[in-house]
Amino acid sequence: MNLPILYQDSDLVVVNKTSGLLVHRSAIDRHASEFALQTVRDQLGRRVYPVHRLDRPTSGALIFALSSESARFLANEFALGKVEKTYLAVVRGTPPSNGVVDYPLKEELDAKSDPLAKSDKAAQNAVTAFSTIATHEFPVMVDKFPTARYSLVRATPKTGRKHQIRRHLRHLGHPIVGDVQYGSGKHNRFFKSSFNISRLLLASTALSFQHPTSGGQVRVQAPLADDFMQLMDHLDWRGHVV
Repeated sequence: MNLPILYQDSDLVVVNKTSGLLVHRSAIDRHASEFALQTVRDQLGRRVYPVHRLDRPTSGALIFALSSESARFLANEFALGKVEKTYLAVVRGTPPSNGVVDYPLKEELDAKSDPLAKSDKAAQNAVTAFSTIATHEFPVMVDKFPTARYSLVRATPKTGRKHQIRRHLRHLGHPIVGDVQYGSGKHNRFFKSSFNISRLLLASTALSFQHPTSGGQVRVQAPLADDFMQLMDHLDWRGHVV
C-alpha cells in the first residue's frame, strides 16, 4: 500500500491518509499490520517522524517530519495551536450557518490499553469554529422525524484535544455520520444501506503551517477520498468541496 503524497521537501512530507488506517502502532488494535508511519517510511526509504495524529477513521492530510529537528519544530507548532487545520464533515441535522463551540473536554483514556485507567484531570479548554456550507433533506423517516436532514460542515479546531471535532459536533446536537462512538446508529445504518458508506464522514482537507527551515507559510490541500466524493456527487455537494 502507498499513500498519496500531497507535499514533500527535504524537511517534511504530507500524505493523504485513508480512513481506517492507524497513524502508528497502538493498543487500539493489536492485530493491525498496516500503519501510516511505516507505510510512508517504506515509500520514501527513510525514517519519518510523526508530529500530530488523525483518528483512525478520519482521512486526509497528515504530516510527517523527515528529521528530528523538523519534528520538534512542527510538534511545537501544533501544541501551540499555530497550525491552521480545516476539516469537512457530514453531520446529522442542520446546524447554525456558523459559530464557535467553546466547550472544555475531559481527557479520554483508552480502555483498550488500560482498562483500569481513570483521569482525575480537569476538563481542558477546547474551541472549534464551524460553518454549515450545504444541506440536504431525504423524504424518509430514519428516527422520530418524518424526514432526515444532513449537512456538510467545515470545521476549524483552534485546539487539539482527542476526538475534539467529533465530540464538539455531538455537543452541538449534530453528530458526524458514521461515528460509531459519538453518533447515531440509525443514521449510520441509513448511510450504509443507502450509499454503502460505513466510514466516519470526517476528513482533514487542508493544513497551513510555518515551514521549519524557510519560515515561509505552507498550505497543503487534500482531496476527499473516492467514497466521500461519490457521496458529495449524490447529494449535489461537489461544488461546495474546496
